[in-house]
Amino acid sequence: TIEFEQMEHQWFCKEGTDAEYYAEFKEKAWQFLLDLSFNAEHLRFKDHDKLAHYARAACDIQYDFPMGWSELNGIHNRTDYDLSRHQEFSGKSLTYVDPVSGEKYIPYVIEYSIGADRLMLAVLSEAYDEETLEGGDVRVVMHFHPAIAAYKAAVLPLQKNLAPKAKEILTQLKKHFPVAYDEAGSIGKRYRRQDEIGTPYCITIDFDTLENDTVTVRDRDSMEQVRLNINELVGFLREKCSF
Repeated sequence: TIEFEQMEHQWFCKEGTDAEYYAEFKEKAWQFLLDLSFNAEHLRFKDHDKLAHYARAACDIQYDFPMGWSELNGIHNRTDYDLSRHQEFSGKSLTYVDPVSGEKYIPYVIEYSIGADRLMLAVLSEAYDEETLEGGDVRVVMHFHPAIAAYKAAVLPLQKNLAPKAKEILTQLKKHFPVAYDEAGSIGKRYRRQDEIGTPYCITIDFDTLENDTVTVRDRDSMEQVRLNINELVGFLREKCSF
């Protein structure tokens, strides 16, 4: 329903500070999208050509969806219109009294809004990629920011007889993160499956793991691999999977 699909933030402020807060929310809205790993080249501000009679300023952040540019979120300076009208028709005073100066005023409203479903579509569109590898194979990968990936890592035993050790590591990691497990098929095919759902790190358990408690950690985006001690995994994932 709309109350769960549409997210809104209302900021109340004093007249005279509204332009400053409007600019601040524009900056925060833009940074929020960059933090989610949006490419700035796929975003743009679009000021409204016509303002509502009560508005002092209004703009959208548009995203370059596969079907073209469209609104992703909006920032509006609604002045004191909302509270003034509510006060007028409810008969209830919505005047704010400054606790320090004692000044009374009806607050201005700076509104930031974004649709959850539209944001999700944009995140999926931004993350999706098809890479042509050496030999002509195509790798489908979702480049989610690790903080929003469904699984932070996948535990993959190189062979099925390494499953007991792999599941031991899985149990420890699942105390801290959502972690996938896959032992079916070749290691290459398992990497591809995790790439397709956006898992940022694959942890491979091999026979060296039994000897020295080290594992191979593969990065989803670069496909580069590093060797880590099992005891280092939680700290590594916590650092990599945070904003």
